[in-house]
Amino acid sequence: MSIALCEDKVLVELNKEKCQTGFAVGDIYLGKVRKIMPGLNAAFVNIGHEKDAFIHYLDLGSQFLSLERVVNSRQPGKRGVKVETMKLEAPIEKTGKIASYLQVGQTIMVQVAKEAISTKGPRLTSDISLAGRNVVLVPFTSKIFISQKIRSNEAKKRLRRIASGVLPKNFGVIIRTAAASANDTDIEHDILSLVERWNETLGKIRKSQAPALLMSEMSRANTIIRDSLNSTFSQITVDDEKIYREIKNYIKVIDPQLEKIVKLYKGTVPIFDNFDISKQIKSLFAKYVSLKRGAYLIIEHTEAMNVIDVNSGNRTKAEVNQEETAMEVNLAAAKEIARQLRLRDLGGIVIIDFIDLHKAQNRQLLHDEMTKLMATDKAKHTILPLTKFGLMQITRQRVRPMAVQDVTDVCPTCNGTGRVEPTVLLDKKIENQIQFLAEDRGVKFVELRVSPYVASYLCRGFLSLRRRWAWRHKLRLKVVADQSLGMIDVKYLGRKGESLL
Repeated sequence: MSIALCEDKVLVELNKEKCQTGFAVGDIYLGKVRKIMPGLNAAFVNIGHEKDAFIHYLDLGSQFLSLERVVNSRQPGKRGVKVETMKLEAPIEKTGKIASYLQVGQTIMVQVAKEAISTKGPRLTSDISLAGRNVVLVPFTSKIFISQKIRSNEAKKRLRRIASGVLPKNFGVIIRTAAASANDTDIEHDILSLVERWNETLGKIRKSQAPALLMSEMSRANTIIRDSLNSTFSQITVDDEKIYREIKNYIKVIDPQLEKIVKLYKGTVPIFDNFDISKQIKSLFAKYVSLKRGAYLIIEHTEAMNVIDVNSGNRTKAEVNQEETAMEVNLAAAKEIARQLRLRDLGGIVIIDFIDLHKAQNRQLLHDEMTKLMATDKAKHTILPLTKFGLMQITRQRVRPMAVQDVTDVCPTCNGTGRVEPTVLLDKKIENQIQFLAEDRGVKFVELRVSPYVASYLCRGFLSLRRRWAWRHKLRLKVVADQSLGMIDVKYLGRKGESLL
């Protein structure tokens, strides 16, 4: 499932979710400790992933002993302890050793904090929290935290009063920025539904044997909507009826006024082609990114860091004031870099080599502009001022694999040989498949999805190949151009969009 987020028709975020692979950030598991690493003060835990997940001592959370008591009390044959009525255990020390609290074979309740990336397994935490639209529920504490973006003291008092009025004992919350514009009933409902979800999660421990999934985060589409949806959204368009209903029902619960912006796409052209997103996605994989008036970026990704080089192209020859030109290119580059970081979901260390600026005030202005442009990025990040070499360093949190990491897979068309079938034989191959479907399978309708070049070749002229094949094999043939397909890729679909081959 691909999810594209656009601002003024410009793609700013692309998320791809492989359905039913699991291990999403926020999922809660019952895991089994496989190995203790005293040197790292960490442990490896089996949660069902091909690679063991990693948990550091500091990620156990101060109330780990209380959590373990609750988990152990839910084992078969034991009477469960309720969080609301229990007396919390003493917090664990910040400077303790993991071997004092975990042993090999022990069952622990953990939450995925970071997805498996490259050669590393998932990163875990036992400091469990449940995210809702307006609040984040934190068991085993009584504190109420309020988002720093909410500045008004009156709003803070109101939110604190609402939360303290409905929170059960031994539960705390982090009140999110979205809560400032929400009414009292919505916030109360959010808190109570999260408490109910927590109790359901605990209830599954008795029936589960580690490793087991106790609670799954909602689908990526709903997670993005939960975290991003506001009054500025003008349209949510979905091309799958099941997901369309799921999203519509979810928005009806969290913000009924915005339910009408959810639309089901029924066009014949693929949805991303229709909204001009496919072209923008293709530029996402490019090493070179063009800017206005000949300037461009070079983006290099390595395992250790990401490097971005800003080039002015042929502009400097025509311009007289070099400092002014450099500043203009750098500001344009900063805007595009902020977009590319979100779009490619680049994480870790990012080094940007801007065009040299000689004036200190210009260097400061560029740093301020970059900070402002990155303010809308939800990933945690730190931006350092330019060094004397003209380099800007950015660290950006990475919680899931980067969007374009899978471009290094072996090509499915040539299987890594670098050679493909000759294109002159493509039309013969397609006709053979159509003949097979019509004569052997008795199919009366075929939708061919091909690249735009092949589509225009098949539909060219009055006596086009499409018409000739339809007459010859006595079936209805529809040709649809799909920009996401390669030159020799072909899909054969039925009336309901099902694959025929």
